[in-house]
Order: sequence, then C-alpha cells, then structure tokens
Amino acid sequence: QVQVVESGGGLVQAGGSLRLSCTASGLTFDDYAMGWFRQAPGKEREGVSCISWNSGSKYYVDSVKGRFSISRDNAKNTLYLQMNSLKPEDTAMYYCAASTECAQHSRGYIYWGHIAYWGQGTQVTVTS
Repeated sequence: QVQVVESGGGLVQAGGSLRLSCTASGLTFDDYAMGWFRQAPGKEREGVSCISWNSGSKYYVDSVKGRFSISRDNAKNTLYLQMNSLKPEDTAMYYCAASTECAQHSRGYIYWGHIAYWGQGTQVTVTS
C-alpha cells in the first residue's frame, strides 16, 4: 500500500520561512520525479516545483523562483520544499506528488507526466 504524507505546513508571517517534507512508502521512490502542487481556495491546483529522480533537474514555476528550493533524499524516501521570503499569495494547501516525469515548459509552467500518487496535503498560511 502506497502512502505519501506531507508535513511542515503552518502559519507564518510574510517574509518568513517554512520547510515542507513529504515521505513516501510502498513505492520505489527513485522511480519517480517528485513535485509539489498547491491549491488556494477558489483557484485551480498549480504545479509549483518538480525534481527529477536523481536530483539532476529541478523546475520551478515563475512565481516561486529564487524563493523556493526543492530537494530529495532517496535514501530516506523523502522530498523537501524549502520556502523562503513567503508572501500572503503563497497561502494554499500544498500537495506532494509522484510523477512519471516533469519538465519546464517554455512559457514557464511545469509540464507533468502521469501523476501516480498524491499526498493528502499540508496547509500553509502566510499572514501580512
């Protein structure tokens, strides 16, 4: 049984930092590109960042470039998202995802292959 569990969300003031973690079990972790999505109330789910299976490629949506950093530890089956200089517009539910592939589209958004697994989400709230 596959489980994907996020943690690390919370309430933070604008300009602050949070580190999200995602631990997966029941799957071969390094078979997958891993990534983070977010969904704010009333908005569509947005792909925020993705990392290839061996950490060789990392992609970010334009709105978080220079502020967020994605990483993974395949030995621990864990994915991370370091979020710095947080803004109120970063407020959303953040979801971890295991994908067959990902890439950066020329228009700035992230292209995703098949999303095989999702986590249940962790809430990030940034106050002004």
